[in-house]
Order: sequence, then C-alpha cells, then structure tokens
Amino acid sequence: MMLGFLLARAGIDVVVVEKHADFLRDFRGDTVHPSTLQVMYELGLLDALLKRPHQEVVQGAAEFGETRITLADFLHLPTRCKFVAFMPQWEFLDFLAGQGRALPSFHLLMETEVHDLAREDGRIAGVRARGPQGDVEIRAPLTVGCDGRHSVVRQRAGLDIREFGAPIDVLWLRIPRREDDEHQVLGRVEPGRFFIMLDRGDYWQCAFVIPKGGFDAIRARGIDAFRQDVARLARAEPERVAGIASWDDVKLLTVKVDRLSRWHAPGLLCIGDAAHAMSPIGGVGINLAIQDAVAAANILADPLRSGRVDQATLHRVQQRRTFPTWATQRMQILIQNRLLAPVLAGRGPVRPPWLLSLANRYPILRQIPARIIGLGFRPEHVAIR
Repeated sequence: MMLGFLLARAGIDVVVVEKHADFLRDFRGDTVHPSTLQVMYELGLLDALLKRPHQEVVQGAAEFGETRITLADFLHLPTRCKFVAFMPQWEFLDFLAGQGRALPSFHLLMETEVHDLAREDGRIAGVRARGPQGDVEIRAPLTVGCDGRHSVVRQRAGLDIREFGAPIDVLWLRIPRREDDEHQVLGRVEPGRFFIMLDRGDYWQCAFVIPKGGFDAIRARGIDAFRQDVARLARAEPERVAGIASWDDVKLLTVKVDRLSRWHAPGLLCIGDAAHAMSPIGGVGINLAIQDAVAAANILADPLRSGRVDQATLHRVQQRRTFPTWATQRMQILIQNRLLAPVLAGRGPVRPPWLLSLANRYPILRQIPARIIGLGFRPEHVAIR
C-alpha cells in the first residue's frame, strides 16, 4: 500500500491487489515506528494520520522475575515523533488507501486474490487473480510481491528461500485494560514463561511466547490452566481473563525467520515479509517493510516512467535493503537463541542480561535499543516528488 501510494504520487499507474473485502484482520502488527511516522511527516500526512485511534508509547519496560528494567527510551530520537504509535493496522492501511484513492493513477482492487503470475518472453508480465467478477489478468512492466511470509508471488516465481529457524511461537490474545493500568509496553519474564502486553487503549494485546511447536502441550492442559497462567503473568484478576472463553480466542503465530537469496526476477521484485520474514521480536517487521517500500519507490520511480525496469535496477533495491535486513535478523536470532530459548526451557534463575542491566543503570544507553527499534539500521526518506 505504501509503495503503491508513493509511485502513484509520482504519476506512475499502479494497481494494488488485496484479497480481502476489508483490512479488518486482528492480531496483525500494530506498531507504527518513529521512522514510519517520519516518512508520513515528509509526505505532509502526519497530522491527519495521528487523528486516527492510536496510543503513543515513549518507553518500554520488562520485568525479569522481580527486577524491573527500562529497555528503551524513544524521547531522544532525531525524529519528528519521539514515540511508537500503537495503531490498528487496519486504520493505517485504510488511511493509506484513502490517500491513494485521491490520486488518478492509484487503483485498488479489493476481494481480488492473486493465484499465479503471467509470463511473456521469459519475464514476469503481471498476475492472474480471481475477483468478484471472476478471473482477471493484470499486465504490468513490474510486479511487486508484498504478500507476506506465505507469499504466493515468490512461490510461483520459484525464488530461493533461506530458512534461519526460530525456537519460539507466539499466542496472541487480549484482555481488558483498566484506567489505572500503566501505559507502556511491558514484558514479563519468568522461568518457562515470556509474556508481553501492548497497550491498545481499552484492552491489552498480549503475546504469550511459547517454545516452537508447544501449542499442543498447552492445549492439553486445558483452557482453565491457560487462563490462570495469563492472569498471573498479566497481574490480572480472574474476571479480566474470563473473556478467553475457548481456544478460538487465542491466535497462534508460527514464527519463522527467512530471507530470499535473490529478491527479484525479470519483471518481478519482492519486498517486506515476502522477501524476508521477520521474528516478532521488537515488532520491527512493519518498519522493515515500510522502509523497503520507500527505498523501492525512490529507486524505481524514474525507470518506471520510462516503461521498463531491468534486473540491475531491481538489484539496487535489494542491495540497498540487504544490510538492514541482515542486521535486524541477526539481532532477532541472537535474542531468540541466547535469551528466549533458555527462558522457555526453564534453565536456571531469570536474570536480566548484563547489557540491559547496564542500560537500566545508565539511562543514556537506553537510546541504543530505542534507535534500533524506532529507526532501524538504515532509515529511508522520501526522495521522489
């Protein structure tokens, strides 16, 4: 959606294809990072975006047993907004779609699901999809796969995927939030348990981190035992977790970390999770995807105006985004393997890592994780008009 908007804003004819009738998917990533808010500021859209429902978080904290650590402080970032905005993803997508529809060269096809690629003269020439009126073929000099970690586009293109593994999965759920609850991202770490609470206004969106493939064992204990675990970790009264009535109220996210060896083929480019599935650690997957979109628009706008994009130009996008992707995934894999896996295995007492303890003692060091989470390793800026 971001890439489509940026290219249409530059006068390039764009078709964005969305398989659902609306954007109302629950438990998607809802973090709009300072780098993304900076992009919206550069586009002149920040004030309008922030009128949408959201919460602003300037610090994140975690409790390791009885020890509380402030993990990150966004107040000193060199950005217009010095906070992470927690905004439902459907609000963000709906906002971008509305901005796009105001442009004559932006076309959004809802309820249209891509099932194959169109080919011509040895290159990708568009997509084949099914919409409300039946089958449709959309031809284009460039097709961009933005269809996530289970990308049909990259599968049909036969692009090689490197899997890096993940020792965790995540159970998403929600519990009501009270007015006197604190207002920040909060993680709780206990032997065998890792629990994260994200402030969503009138409720907490909660991530219950579990060992990879461990959901069946949790289900076997029963929903009552699960509710008790949630209540203890959330410091919540039993009535606040009563809304978890069945396993239908719990969403399993199967965590994977992977990356395409080559993000492109003749006539095709993949970005976001279609090019590099991220772990939920840090909530940075959306940030990487948005930065990919901005970089792609900056590099591709002029070649697209000429009507054809060669492989060397597509490779420039991958080159531009390879380091921040690699660095972020390396950081996530390190945290998964060195912190989360031992905690979930219940090996030894839970203590905060020494680096976090040091940052808690010297507040200036909290700016380092804030910068990594809030800006990423290579923040992009809008360079096309």
